Amino acid sequence: MKQKIMKVGNSLGVTVPADFVTNIGIKAGDMVEVEKEIEKGKLIYKFSGIQQLQIAANFLNKERKRKQ
Repeated sequence: MKQKIMKVGNSLGVTVPADFVTNIGIKAGDMVEVEKEIEKGKLIYKFSGIQQLQIAANFLNKERKRKQ
């Protein structure tokens, strides 16, 4: 996914896609941890509002059958 970098005050910013926000349950004002890998040109964001994603009720049964 490509996104445009925007001017935000004296800084630059990138928006967080709405479906990602909904899926992990973050909201405006939540804190985010940022790890920088400058030599690789990477920023890694770790959001604190992450919710446990639900799995199907029969997921474990399917996994057990596959392993047998």
